[in-house]
Amino acid sequence: MQAHDQGCGRLSAAWEVLGQVPDPEVPAISLVELGIVRDLLETADGLEVVLTPTYSGCPATEAIEQQVCEALSRFGTVTVTMRRAPAWTTDWITPEGREKLRAYGIAPPGRVQGGGDGAAVPIRLVRMPRAAAPEAVACPRCGSAHTERLSAFGSTACKALYRCLACREPFEFFKPL
Repeated sequence: MQAHDQGCGRLSAAWEVLGQVPDPEVPAISLVELGIVRDLLETADGLEVVLTPTYSGCPATEAIEQQVCEALSRFGTVTVTMRRAPAWTTDWITPEGREKLRAYGIAPPGRVQGGGDGAAVPIRLVRMPRAAAPEAVACPRCGSAHTERLSAFGSTACKALYRCLACREPFEFFKPL
């Protein structure tokens, strides 16, 4: 995300508004905290918002665009530009967003190799030994790392379904991308 322009009251106010727009699939986190709002620019008659969807097939993309336009309508004409490169990464989720995910009952993703700065990271195909287990995912409720994956997919394709073996509660894990 671009640094907020503190010198311009209009842009600062618009960033504040965007910071209150919830993700339609996980309403505990804002679009800004999720890291999909990449930039906000003033235009002659309003604002341009640059968004990077979490993935190209995300069914919430149209709803997000509509929410952004409605939220910023008081600033004039709102143009939404979808920027798909570099691809969104879970590294763009803010620390506050990660804590909100945990409080909501979703285990936040770990960091992705490459730091999430938008730089291209080569994909490496590594043969995993049969006995290799995926990295432990801590339960967002009790903090135990004694968990198991029940399904590669949760309520959305970007989450997996887990169960804590300590407190026995099911939870979703936001997959690192």
